[in-house]
Amino acid sequence: MSEEKLIRGLGRWDFTALVVNGIIGAGIFGLPSKVYAQIGSYSLLAFVLCAVIIGLIVLVYAEVASRFSATGGSYLYARKAFGPAVGFEVGWLYWIVRVATFAANCNLMVIYLGFFIPGANEGWMRIAIICLVVLIITAVNLWGIRESAAMTNIFTVGKLLPLFIFAIVGMFFLQPGNFTFGAVPQYSAFSSAVLLLIYAFVGFEGAVVLTGETKKPEKIIPFGLILGLGIVTLVYIAVQIVSIGTLPGLATSERPLADAATAFLGPFGAAFITIGVVVSVYGNINGVILNATRTLFAMSEQGDLPAVFGKIHPKFKTPYVAIIATTAVILILTIQSSFLGAVALATITRLIVYAAACLSLPVFRQRKDMPSAPFSIPFGIVSALLSVVLIVWLLTNVDFAKEGFSSLAAVVLGLIIFGCYRLFGRFK
Repeated sequence: MSEEKLIRGLGRWDFTALVVNGIIGAGIFGLPSKVYAQIGSYSLLAFVLCAVIIGLIVLVYAEVASRFSATGGSYLYARKAFGPAVGFEVGWLYWIVRVATFAANCNLMVIYLGFFIPGANEGWMRIAIICLVVLIITAVNLWGIRESAAMTNIFTVGKLLPLFIFAIVGMFFLQPGNFTFGAVPQYSAFSSAVLLLIYAFVGFEGAVVLTGETKKPEKIIPFGLILGLGIVTLVYIAVQIVSIGTLPGLATSERPLADAATAFLGPFGAAFITIGVVVSVYGNINGVILNATRTLFAMSEQGDLPAVFGKIHPKFKTPYVAIIATTAVILILTIQSSFLGAVALATITRLIVYAAACLSLPVFRQRKDMPSAPFSIPFGIVSALLSVVLIVWLLTNVDFAKEGFSSLAAVVLGLIIFGCYRLFGRFK
């Protein structure tokens, strides 16, 4: 099985860095202005509510994950709780969203590189940069989990540093008059803003995919999930306070953090934040590769995909076929796509994955054949069901005609693939 083939090279702080890196990607560099445009200073409340919603889901994940020592994360939980069909669907959807997220965020990184390299987002130079980025990340992930974790640690520090400096320095330049809490925003506007902002808080689930490469996962995973979300929440709220308090035109800004930094740090501020975006996105897409490839590996281990995806390199002990197959798809998709459209697909699909993981908790608590949970949360079943209710509430704010069609298509395609393979006896 996976825990016997892969190297357990992730320690407590490696895993925490993976959680932080998975959550902080491109969202926090663009969404502060979007949610402010919808609900003004009440966006601070939206940040708090998002943290509470995701916090509940994180606690559920912490208990469920503590029962497992194998690679797979949400896919494995769904398979063990509800059977191969639901498990395959969850694994398939999660792989799709990680590939799409890589393509979107890599394109965003290339756009920001245009700040330093004129023409970086056009023609042959854009293709060359994308190829170089994918090649480097592929090589590091083929090399080994320790090397990939080291890269993640470096880029996690690199993305947190500019956000910390932005938040700390910006606090000295706040204009209290920028904060206005007049008319309470309408329910529809507030709920839509929360749904949009959820994108900035998702991504923690990617770290639990790597359970089979984590030392003492029953202890490290709950610790890393809770601490990682706590760090991100504090940083996000501080960033939003500074953005509102230093940038009067926040609602119309396309680069809110860069524009706010310019207001109190001058031109250096914009360059500094731009570097932060590039570092943040690069670290995030490295984590995307880890999550996506280990999902394929886990699905192969469970007999839900051909055995070739479970092959391990004899020297580096990495799932090299899964890595090469995933990065090949990513390279083509990234070159052919743009940044727009990924937020809705990533958010909706992840919420479906989260719901399946949350529903698995009461199932596991009732089953006698499951290992006990070393980490157990008070009122666990209530927390799991409340998390599902909140997820359903978020999904009711989706315009499926515009935003949900691609997610629905992915669900249907996954069922077709699973049915065809089962019908023709391709799986064990």
